[in-house]
Amino acid sequence: MQDNWPTIRFDYSGAAVLVTGGTSGIGAGIAAAYRAAGADVTITGTRASAADYDEDLAGYRYLKLDIESRESIDTVAAAIDKVDILINNAGFAMPSIGLDEYDPDIFDRAVFMHLNGGYRMARRLVDKLEESKLPGGASVIGIGSMSSYFGIEIVPGYGAAKTGLIGLTRALAVAWARRNIRVNAVAAGLTESRMTATTIANPAWSEPTLQRTPAGRLGVPADIAGPVLFLSSAAASWVTGQTLPVDGGFTVAG
Repeated sequence: MQDNWPTIRFDYSGAAVLVTGGTSGIGAGIAAAYRAAGADVTITGTRASAADYDEDLAGYRYLKLDIESRESIDTVAAAIDKVDILINNAGFAMPSIGLDEYDPDIFDRAVFMHLNGGYRMARRLVDKLEESKLPGGASVIGIGSMSSYFGIEIVPGYGAAKTGLIGLTRALAVAWARRNIRVNAVAAGLTESRMTATTIANPAWSEPTLQRTPAGRLGVPADIAGPVLFLSSAAASWVTGQTLPVDGGFTVAG
């Protein structure tokens, strides 16, 4: 993974990292980057065990998590003895599995999954995060999206949650600074993953995004992982409460 960044090396030796939703896509990219940098990485997924995935998850500790379940979140948090960095990544856009977020019940699920669930995990782990000796302090990092800034018609629940994530990031940064915990987020542009495969395959969705993106390409998970590792590093020890767009310039293009 570090070969993707020939001008920089991260060293997270001894750091304990939890990446929710770390079995594929952006989460897998982030988990792999921390592992390559020497961290002890725990990932979560929805299946019973790591052996139930086609991907090689050797080298990670695996915990089953249903991010829509309060009890499941509490169980995972209780299983974590040490944590320096929490990456709240678990979730998916409901239309990717054929569900309509304009249905109030589906809307509720989307908001809980992407906002409430991440907050609950962070709150359950805050005392353990406070114990961190990581240079620059412990970190909580949320994964936002372009729907944090723009109204994307098909995902009202997902978009509302990802917009709320920006406010939550600010509030927790203020509240937890005295506990030596920094709270930031990245807002990912359209990035290749299992969740976005259908969107990317549909030119009606992907082509307008490409045309507006100055970098001229869609993202890959490593594009998101690099900024995440920076934000949790000592180099960013004076950065908290911020949401960083990582989108190839999409948000600044006319």
